Amino acid sequence: MTKYSPNEADANNGSTYTAEFLRVKGLAERGVANAQHSLGFMYFNGQGVAQSYELAVVWYRQAAQSGLEHAQYNLGVMYQKGQGVEQNYQEAAAWYQLAAEQGYAAAQYNLGWLYAKGQGLDADTQKAMYWFSKAADQGDAGAQNNLGMMYDTGKGVPQDFKQAIAWYRKAAEQGYPRAQFNLGLRYDNGQGVPQDVGQAMSWYRKAADQGYAPAQFNLALRFDKGDGIAQDSQKAILWYRRAAEQDHASSQFNLGLIYDNGQGVPRDEQKALDWYRKAAEQGHAAAQNNLGLRYDHGQGVAQDYEQAQFWYRKAAEQGFPGAQYHLGMLYDAGHGVVQDHQEAIFWYRKAADQGHLRAQFDLGLRYETGRGVPRDDRKAMAWYRRAAEQDYAAAQYNLGLLFDKDDGPQPDCAQANGWYAKAAEQGHALAQFTLGLRYDNGQGLAQDYAQAHHWYLKAAGQGHARAQFNLGLMFMVGQGVRADIAQAWMWLAMAERSGYAAAGRYLKNAAARMDSSQLAQARERLELLPG
Repeated sequence: MTKYSPNEADANNGSTYTAEFLRVKGLAERGVANAQHSLGFMYFNGQGVAQSYELAVVWYRQAAQSGLEHAQYNLGVMYQKGQGVEQNYQEAAAWYQLAAEQGYAAAQYNLGWLYAKGQGLDADTQKAMYWFSKAADQGDAGAQNNLGMMYDTGKGVPQDFKQAIAWYRKAAEQGYPRAQFNLGLRYDNGQGVPQDVGQAMSWYRKAADQGYAPAQFNLALRFDKGDGIAQDSQKAILWYRRAAEQDHASSQFNLGLIYDNGQGVPRDEQKALDWYRKAAEQGHAAAQNNLGLRYDHGQGVAQDYEQAQFWYRKAAEQGFPGAQYHLGMLYDAGHGVVQDHQEAIFWYRKAADQGHLRAQFDLGLRYETGRGVPRDDRKAMAWYRRAAEQDYAAAQYNLGLLFDKDDGPQPDCAQANGWYAKAAEQGHALAQFTLGLRYDNGQGLAQDYAQAHHWYLKAAGQGHARAQFNLGLMFMVGQGVRADIAQAWMWLAMAERSGYAAAGRYLKNAAARMDSSQLAQARERLELLPG
């Protein structure tokens, strides 16, 4: 980071300024270089005279032309910042060069930055390294930190974590917050040093106490997740807030999440919205997506599809897959935009290519049904598979269905059953019922009534009417389970209540085999069940 507070002369205060100004001015006009620099300092800070960057430049220049290195440095800063002169990086570099060659550490540091950024001269990592090294050897903490970063990233030098650590430590021990943060990161990740959460937290805390927002955020994350330390929501909120108040976007977003979920604070939609907005306005993609969701669903704000698409688009154009998917949904429905299925598919594909499960699944559905694209079971299968391999249960089930089709692109009963099983184990009711049916009929699997009963029971518990009906039949005849007419009646009654009309005839049959007391008890139990 370029240093901008170069003026180092000691200043008196109060009423002595005017007298001191006149004394210094007299010496400066007689050509005394140190006095010319001091006069420039006075004009720069408005000490004993009205502040004037333009006159500061005049006197800094006279001292600089006499070869005074700190005047050359200050003049370089004025050109770099455009204070009292038009901003000119080439002029800044020229004056820094003169001071740097005289061994002035701050000028060496700033010259290194200009070479690193390619401002005013051609970018040159080797020259940046050279000047940072010169300043670092004189104890300049910023230069030491920058050398650490160059070794850390392998920029201009072979990557060397141990060298990075050594330079970070030199700067950190001088109290330089960025270096303290960087040293904390290395202990956090175990790069160049053994991983040590305690050391990481210690260095983060040193930087955070100096107000360094990224360190405050990392402290907050640790307390938030309880990662290597005791989880503490209140400390997490404290540090997030300190960073958020410095406009640290990720901290603002996480505070929004905390208020959204009521984690350690009373749930507050308005505060969540306010923090999301602050982060979103700084370009935080996840916050933009969440703000879009709020407008999309009218949560904490009046529903406004145009605002929803505005924020989704900002995040989507940054490559945020959730926003790309949601923007696609708006185009699909024509909410806030002109309905355009092709544009919807464009955004779904953007999200799907990044691994967004729902987008991959929806693209599979599009190709399977031919909505907005030519119908193509092979492409449907490919998109389902990508989501299925990430354990998306609906995609696993639909992939099973495609393998099950006799006229499908790749009929394979064993593959179908495998995908049904994966979806069923994740609680997908249709897959559970289908797997139960396979075991019941011995379709591609060894017939196994106990397994059929197991999977029917899972699906029936989720309200699947056919599973409830089949379960009732199994209890009625004792297939895979001990016969129990009361249980049979219960499941058949639930199937009928769930809308499976064929259950009625079997329900009457079961009722006929029960005495009045059994039937009354069964009905009482049924009334206690949900649904």
